[in-house]
Amino acid sequence: MSAINYSEKIPNNVNLSEDRTLQRALEHWQPNYLQWWQDMGPEGSQNFDVYLRTAVSVDPQGWAQFGHVKMPDYRWGIFLNPGDADRKIHFGDHMGEAAWQDVPGEHRANLRRIIVTQGDTEPASVEQQRHLGLTAPSQYDLRNLFQVNVEEGRHLWAMVYLLHKYFGRDGREEAEALLERNSGDADNPRILEAFNEKTPDWLSFFMFTYFTDRDGKFQLCALAESAFDPLARTTKFMLTEEAHHMFVGESGVGRVITRTCQVMNELKTDDPAKLRAAGVIDLPTIQRYLNFHYSVTIDLFGADQSSNAAIFYSSGLKGRYEEGKRSDDHKLKGQTYKVLDVQGGQLVEKEVPMLNALNEVLRDDYIKDSMAGVERWNKLIEKAGLPHRLKVPHKAFHRNIGTLAGVKVSPEGRVVSESEWNAKVDEWLPTAEDRAFVASLMGRVVEPGKFANWIAPPVMGINRQPVDFEYVRFG
Repeated sequence: MSAINYSEKIPNNVNLSEDRTLQRALEHWQPNYLQWWQDMGPEGSQNFDVYLRTAVSVDPQGWAQFGHVKMPDYRWGIFLNPGDADRKIHFGDHMGEAAWQDVPGEHRANLRRIIVTQGDTEPASVEQQRHLGLTAPSQYDLRNLFQVNVEEGRHLWAMVYLLHKYFGRDGREEAEALLERNSGDADNPRILEAFNEKTPDWLSFFMFTYFTDRDGKFQLCALAESAFDPLARTTKFMLTEEAHHMFVGESGVGRVITRTCQVMNELKTDDPAKLRAAGVIDLPTIQRYLNFHYSVTIDLFGADQSSNAAIFYSSGLKGRYEEGKRSDDHKLKGQTYKVLDVQGGQLVEKEVPMLNALNEVLRDDYIKDSMAGVERWNKLIEKAGLPHRLKVPHKAFHRNIGTLAGVKVSPEGRVVSESEWNAKVDEWLPTAEDRAFVASLMGRVVEPGKFANWIAPPVMGINRQPVDFEYVRFG
C-alpha cells in the first residue's frame, strides 16, 4: 500500500488501526515524543508556519506535497516501502531463503541493537541543531533546517515503530530511552560520539549535513539490504528523505565557497585576515572545518576490524552498500580486504579476512562518495578563476576508533610525532579563534530574498518557488 492515511492520529501506511495493541502503545509514546520536540526541537519555532514537504505516499513518482505547516503540527508518521512477497535474502549464510517478516529469536538482540543505534542518531541531530534557527542566514536556509529536523524526527518514528511492533516490552523500553538520552548530556549522552559534538554555527551545520548525513545514507543503504524485511522497507523510504539533507549540506558549503570566491576576486586577495575583515569565511578555515567533520564522520563506521560486522553480514542483518550490484559470491568466506596498520612509525596496508573488514569496506565506499562532492566544490573555485583547492584528509587523520585511534597522522597521511602534531594542529583543525570568528558572522536574516553577507543565494528556490518566496511565516 503506497498511500498514507492522514485521518488517523498517527499517519501511516502499515494498517495500524488493525493492530489495536500496537496502535495504543504508539499513541502512548506519541505525547512523550511531542514533549521532547517542544523541549529539544528547534528553539523558538512554535508559532512559525514553514513551507515543508510532507510524505503523502511512498511512490517515488509523487511521494510528497509542499505547503505551509505550523511546526509543532507537523504530522510525523510511519511509512514503509511496498513489500515484495517473493523477496529472498541475497547475501550471507541464509542466501536464497525467504526474507524474514518477523525477527528470528537468535538474531533478536543484534537486530534490536542495530535499530536502537540507528534510531538514536535521529533525535540526536535535532538536539545538536536546536539553536541554529536563531542565527539563520536567510529564510530559505531556515526552512531547510526545519525540513531536515522534521524528517530526522520522522526517521525516529520509523525505528520506534519497528521496536514497538517486533520487540515487545524490550522494544517499548528502548523507544522510551531514545527520548531520554540527549546529545552532549554528561550523564545520559547519545550512543555515538559524533552525535554528542556541538553544531554551533551554520558552517558546522552544512558540513554535518554533507558528511554526517552521508554516513546516514551509507548505513541506511546497508540496512536496506537486510534479511529482516520490515527494516529493509523502512530504510528504503528513509533514504528518499535523506537525499535532501545531503543536498542542504553540499549546496550550503558550495554557496559559502561561492561567496568567498566573489570577495577574493573583488579584493584581489587570498589573505585570510583581509577576507575575514570583509565578513566572509576564508578557504583555509573552510578546509579545517572539512577536516574535522570528515574525520569525525569516518569514525562512525566503527573499527576497521570487527567481529560484529562479520556476524551482522553472515547472518543477513546488514549488507554492503549496493550489495546487489556486486559480482562476488555474497558470502565472502575466504576473501580478504586491505586495512591500514602502523608499523615502525609508518602506515602500512595489511590483508585481513573481508568479513571482519566490512566496516572498512563501507567506509571506503563512503570516502569515494564524499570526495566526489568535494571535487564539485573545487569546480566552483575553478570557475571563479582561483588556483586554490579543497581536499579530504587522509583516512588515518584525526581518528579515534580502531587501529588508528590516537595515531598522529598529518592530512597528507604521514605519521608525525606528538610535538609536530601539537605544532601544526592549528593549521589542520578548527581553532577556538576560527570558531569564534565563524560565530561572529552568525546574525539572523529573515527578510524574504535577503542573505547574510558570508553566503551566496541558491541558484533556485525549493519546489520551483522563487528564491525570495516567503518560506517561513513568523507567528
